[in-house]
Amino acid sequence: MRMPLRPSALASALLLLLAGAGTAAADSVTGTPAVLAAPDGAKLAATYYSAGRPGPGILLCHQCNMDRKSWNGLAEKLARAGFHVLTIDYRGFGESAGARHNDLPNDQRAKLVQQVWPGDLDVAYKYLAAQPGVTGVTGAGGASCGVNNSIQLSRRHPEIKSLVLLSGNTDKAGRDHLKTKSSPPLLLAAADDDGNAVQLMEVLDAASNNPTNRFVEYKTGGHGAAMFVPHPELPDQIVAWYDATLLGKGAPASTDNRARRRSPQVRLLLTADEDGGNAKVIDALTDARQKDPKSPILERRFVNFLGYQALGNGDAKSAIAIMKVNVDANPRSSNAWDSLGDAYLADGQKDKAREAAEKSLGLLDSDSTLTAQTRDAIRKSAQGKLDQLRGGAPK
Repeated sequence: MRMPLRPSALASALLLLLAGAGTAAADSVTGTPAVLAAPDGAKLAATYYSAGRPGPGILLCHQCNMDRKSWNGLAEKLARAGFHVLTIDYRGFGESAGARHNDLPNDQRAKLVQQVWPGDLDVAYKYLAAQPGVTGVTGAGGASCGVNNSIQLSRRHPEIKSLVLLSGNTDKAGRDHLKTKSSPPLLLAAADDDGNAVQLMEVLDAASNNPTNRFVEYKTGGHGAAMFVPHPELPDQIVAWYDATLLGKGAPASTDNRARRRSPQVRLLLTADEDGGNAKVIDALTDARQKDPKSPILERRFVNFLGYQALGNGDAKSAIAIMKVNVDANPRSSNAWDSLGDAYLADGQKDKAREAAEKSLGLLDSDSTLTAQTRDAIRKSAQGKLDQLRGGAPK
């Protein structure tokens, strides 16, 4: 129980409180809204947080179920610590121009991410670098889809010397960049209750193989910047990370990630990036089914991810072979059949895609492994394929 203060102690406490309030007011940071012009003239909404003194610049890239406001608290902390910070709404998000990203068909979304956002973010980076007091040393950070944006930004701008990555992934080109000597050190964070986010971050760490990297894993916490609420210490760890990697204030609080990097699942995911990697993945899965059906590389969700990674790399035939491993091992899994349908559809095998989608729907209500939310998502996915194949609304 908290003991009451004596009058003299109360007076002293009041003086300290008033002094602290004055300090807090002096240290308060208010972001300044800015409107940037994209290469094609589209208006991009941003907020700039000045450190008030010379220091590194940091560009923060939000996740795709939030906007730049998700960074407000962290940006203020970073500015108070001596960093100049810019947050930006991607085109199609928040106050920026463009059709709403999440309302677009998949192909238009992919075009936006791959062909439009890089130029927009380069404009934002140039704006940040031009602000008074921003030194030549810079960093970047991202959550979820912002992880890929941050890594790709560092590919284009080798002066970026530090990355903070929350609950996300990147493509093969991004992972290849992490393997180079110019790749910056990484602070990675994810929660076990966020699907396969931890595993994705383990792959990024293993691709980097940088001994400086820090890996923060939580049992619970949700996705991306949502972790800041149950884990208020995480923003402070991010500030400390940038202090060490951009300002040279002490050594980074690195973690020993060697055991993660040696895990069979992580090694197989990295194998998939090699020349002929998908063939090696298929051979490994087939061999494990024969010799060790309980191998961790045969875990259903993991095999599903391997298949979608092959799809993402444009190898639909390998994706089909990988998804078939899941269906053969889990013939009553509605999700496995739906994923196989996606692979068939990507390969143009419409009849087989239809059969797989119908099989998925037929198994859906009896699949006791699914949550209500997952069941709804699979139903929408499978039915979307059938509608598309019948000439209805696109998936």
